[in-house]
Amino acid sequence: MRKMALALVLSTCLTGAAAAQMRPPLNTLPQATPKVDTIPPARDVAYPGTIQLTVDASDVTRGIFNVHEHVPVPAAGDFVLLYPKWLPGHHSPSGQINKVAGFRATAGGRTLPWVRDTLDVYAFHVTVPQGTKAIDVDFQYLSPTAGNQGRVVMTPDMSSIEWIANSLYPAGYYTRDIPVQASVLVPAGWHVATALRPSGETATRVDYPVTNYQILTDSPLIAGAHYRAFQLSPDVTLDVIADNEEELAAKPEMVAAHQRLVQQAVKAFGAQHYDHYDFLLTISDYLGGQGLEHHRSSEDGTGRGYFTDWDNQLNARNLLPHEFSHSWDGKYRRAADLWTPDFRTPMQDTMLWVYEGGTQFWGYVLGARSGMLSKEDTLDAIAATAAAYSTGTPGRQWRALIDTTNDPIIAQRAPQPWRSWQRSEDYYSEGQLIWIDVDRIIRQQSGGKRSIDDFAKAFFGVRDRDWGELTYTFDDVVRTLNEVQPYDWRSYLERRVFTIAPQAPLEGITQGGYSLVYTAEPTKWIKSLEKGRKYIELTYSGGFTVGNDGKVGSVLWDSPAFNAGLTIGSEIIAVNGRKFDGDSIKSAIKAAAGNGAAPELLIHDGEIYRTVKLDWHGGLRYPRLQKVGTAPGTLDALLAPR
Repeated sequence: MRKMALALVLSTCLTGAAAAQMRPPLNTLPQATPKVDTIPPARDVAYPGTIQLTVDASDVTRGIFNVHEHVPVPAAGDFVLLYPKWLPGHHSPSGQINKVAGFRATAGGRTLPWVRDTLDVYAFHVTVPQGTKAIDVDFQYLSPTAGNQGRVVMTPDMSSIEWIANSLYPAGYYTRDIPVQASVLVPAGWHVATALRPSGETATRVDYPVTNYQILTDSPLIAGAHYRAFQLSPDVTLDVIADNEEELAAKPEMVAAHQRLVQQAVKAFGAQHYDHYDFLLTISDYLGGQGLEHHRSSEDGTGRGYFTDWDNQLNARNLLPHEFSHSWDGKYRRAADLWTPDFRTPMQDTMLWVYEGGTQFWGYVLGARSGMLSKEDTLDAIAATAAAYSTGTPGRQWRALIDTTNDPIIAQRAPQPWRSWQRSEDYYSEGQLIWIDVDRIIRQQSGGKRSIDDFAKAFFGVRDRDWGELTYTFDDVVRTLNEVQPYDWRSYLERRVFTIAPQAPLEGITQGGYSLVYTAEPTKWIKSLEKGRKYIELTYSGGFTVGNDGKVGSVLWDSPAFNAGLTIGSEIIAVNGRKFDGDSIKSAIKAAAGNGAAPELLIHDGEIYRTVKLDWHGGLRYPRLQKVGTAPGTLDALLAPR
């Protein structure tokens, strides 16, 4: 004890001496001041009055949205308006406050003083005079006019109108407790589609009945000059707006595939969590594409060719099954730590391997069951995923899957220099592989009597036509799986999700009737991706992808391309002394197979030109699934229509 005490004294003295050296007495040393949050927290109480919101989306030349709000105020003094920060579906604080301009608050024609909160720059403090019952707020949302500013949401022919980007809401209330009556203005002759149903309509204005702010912001609109609606079921509509009339030409068999998608989803989940549902599909080479889920709709944006080049739109045809599945997985069933009462409260993304990984799984399954994709194309897509996580993600050696659920907040989907080593939002597709294996286990453990469809009905079905939110925890997932099929699900999921796992979860494939193999010929799925994204897939043929223009798009960590010094943005000028093109790089890789000479690449980086050798001799390799035996496996059963 005496030695320990002496050591503690010496340690304290040394620490004090070191501290004195670090803090010379002549330097001024400030102390931290407390940070006071002056924004009232959200309460589950009714807001006193109905907000009138008008979004003028008619300035399609400049892409400027003009927003007006008439806001009842509960009292005089400091009144706080919030711009949405933490966005559902984005899982991150990605509200585009930088695009809000021209903020002005008035009451009775008098301009009111305001100041932005310095702790939360999404908050505006407005000074409300005594006796004021309501204020008027005006601002502009300056939408991107070029892709490097963000997603383009307005063109001369169409617009993607999101209430959540074009409104402010009062602090201190759950968003579900704030009544809003919204209206939108669009150019004459345009059609408007949304899950909301209008209460009034003129040539340029659509009014909607009073709803709450949560439902409103979950009900975006698309609008445009070229529109067509397809009824997929009594409850579900496919609303399509395109660059031109030609892009609306859907053949009957294409519409039938979308109709079967709805049928197969209802069969799988056993309930519908909407009173009606609208696919809001935009087909454009100018409006930014996206896939964003909502409870009674989805924003689905693709480039031209969705109908007119149907056979080559495999990845685009996977979009709607994914987003539709979110109505059950993510919108109705939502993780308790992800659900928030307003758009200021931070989200926690720990269950995204269910929210997004499960939806990635169901998107592929329902795509195959409905014929949106053929079974063969779905198997090829699964093969690409399996390859990506078995050999294409060396970062799994240091980073567990659960940690990637933080990436929407960490990276906010910004490009990464070394994606395969850093990992990104791997909870999507690695999560999909886990759920494929969960189905295998249920089928094998139950002797084929039960499947993941039973879990879907028990976990996501629950109450037909309930379109509220039913939250869950990890324990709820484990408990429901055990109710469907007793098994040590907790240990299984903890091992797959929460621990570092150098080996990818491929048992759903390798014990489900297939093996992952590599062949010299790309699958139709890969060819479709190469055509749509205008690149050459060489991830397993040297460790990189390269655009048709010669710009390197990705480099696999510790691959031959990595060891040759290729990075994202490097430009391949020539291959073996001849001008670069897709055929030349593939031919050089084929010729190097076995004992052939390594391809020589002339690389351009900034002002530097250098020649490197790609020390790869395995030829061209593309992943695909190969059937094992002749009997149907669990993967076959999973993809079969119901």
